[in-house]
Amino acid sequence: MHKYRTHTCSELTKKNSGKTVKLSGWIHRKRDHGNLLFFDLRDHFGLTQCVIENSNDFFKTVEKIRPESVVCVTGEVVNRSSDTVNKSLPTGEIEVKISLLQILSESKDLPMPVFGEQDYPEETRLKYRFLDLRRQEMHKNIVLRSKVISFIRNKMMQEGFLEFQTPILTASSPEGARDFLVPSRMHPGKFYALPQAPQQFKQMVMISGFDKYFQIAPCFRDEDGRADRSPGEHYQLDIEMSFVEQDDIFKAVEPIFFKLFTEFGKGKIISKTPFKRITYKNSMLKYGTDKPDLRNPIEIFDVTKIMERDDVKLDIFKKLIKQGGVVRAIPAPNTSTKQRSFFDKYNDWAKEEGAKGLGYIILEKKDGKLMGKGPIAKFFSEIAINELVKICKLTEKDSVFFSADKVKDAERISGIARQKLGKELNLIDSKKFEFCWITDYPMYQYDEKEKKIDFSHNPFSMPQVNFKDFDKTDPLSILAYQYDLVCNGYELSSGAIRNHLPELMYKVFMKVGYSKEEVNKKFEGMIKALSYGAPPHGGMAPGIDRIVMLLAGESNIREVTLFPMNQNAQDLLMGAPSKASDNQLKELNIKVLDKKK
Repeated sequence: MHKYRTHTCSELTKKNSGKTVKLSGWIHRKRDHGNLLFFDLRDHFGLTQCVIENSNDFFKTVEKIRPESVVCVTGEVVNRSSDTVNKSLPTGEIEVKISLLQILSESKDLPMPVFGEQDYPEETRLKYRFLDLRRQEMHKNIVLRSKVISFIRNKMMQEGFLEFQTPILTASSPEGARDFLVPSRMHPGKFYALPQAPQQFKQMVMISGFDKYFQIAPCFRDEDGRADRSPGEHYQLDIEMSFVEQDDIFKAVEPIFFKLFTEFGKGKIISKTPFKRITYKNSMLKYGTDKPDLRNPIEIFDVTKIMERDDVKLDIFKKLIKQGGVVRAIPAPNTSTKQRSFFDKYNDWAKEEGAKGLGYIILEKKDGKLMGKGPIAKFFSEIAINELVKICKLTEKDSVFFSADKVKDAERISGIARQKLGKELNLIDSKKFEFCWITDYPMYQYDEKEKKIDFSHNPFSMPQVNFKDFDKTDPLSILAYQYDLVCNGYELSSGAIRNHLPELMYKVFMKVGYSKEEVNKKFEGMIKALSYGAPPHGGMAPGIDRIVMLLAGESNIREVTLFPMNQNAQDLLMGAPSKASDNQLKELNIKVLDKKK
């Protein structure tokens, strides 16, 4: 007989009744019935109930042993009585009557329980992550992550992609976030950077003559954590293809995502391919975000022109419009019978979010005509109300909120309000995965803080303006072949068709203040590679963590990550970051200065 087990804790059924078996695992929970003591034995695969009588020499040992101790039991498989069968377990029809028991490892008193799914402070859960991972839901999430990665890897290979590994120690480059720097012992005063993404390397794979590449790539960014973003590091499915246009990328990726979410989506409805395509401009207008949750049927409308009419007497809106502002309308379906407190609550909430508030009109039918009521309704003529109803596709059962502000601020608050209404009014279908592509991102944006033009997305993207017309085109009007894949309000991936022309690359960077010499210095390897014959190429990089988070039905990325950091980028389990010894610093030619308060 095997030293530790003949079966796992999920295998035994009535077919094994009467057989002597050996199981090993953790004591999940104990139940003392006086003359009998029961405990559930747990391993990676499942649970098996074990029972020991008080006449057994090991009874007192089992009585004293703490939960989460590791034991090996030998005993006979017996059928449970019909009234004690546990139909929720694969092993629920049997139990193991213990004859021998060996303690393999004793557990101390637990800082947090493993049995049950109690909510414990995140600090405790991360400090004792090895215990947290034993919990059923966490264990299931990490298994799902492994299966998702295996599924993706197999699909990519089936589609003719080759898997390569790009360097972890590389040079710093402006990719949008802060780099993690690694000091070089052999080159005092110089530093490597951990890659924010394998961007330049994967492009050079294409320039090297390979056709389709992928990698499950670790990426490192010194940025703050959020519920949908890990601080420090994350993993992405890095993809690049040669001789492709935007449509080719979409056609290659969509079937993989459809099959992936069909396989692991627990029967939810998946968007049919091809996925819906929405321009960045339209997404910001209709949804107030470039990460729209399309399960929410509410659409936002621009009603600036209505507010400019002579028969609308809202001076505060007119003043904002003259100052360059806009007015966005957010319909609230089937809310016309709500109490005034419902609407005032949204107005107060908007102010808390930093907006000027949310005006509103409630629709009602009087004498066969649609009329408006509410604090600002009196400023609208009947014709203006009807125009509003027509543009915003409203009925007498609806009401409508208004956000008036500068474009970005109006978009932001209307987008958040749209999603808040969708949730509160139960309009979001939780049984769907709604995918879409957001396309045609602006190449540049104006940085209000720095008072200069900067890149809005990826600096290596191909602009939608040819070389000849580039210099004479207003940079803020230039669009790029950049795209995001979005699902249920989460950005799963960014991507782009790359700029493979060195001379155009110089022009692109010149718009944000880089000289040719600076581009050559900062992107020496990339410019050099592009100068020796580069194919048109493009790709994307879906985030593994967010994919698994969606499939697991979690709202926090730390629930699907094996050993995550906390929001302050600290590893509470291993105690990182930690101080370096004086000898280590001396070897690296580094001196640590006390931070001035």
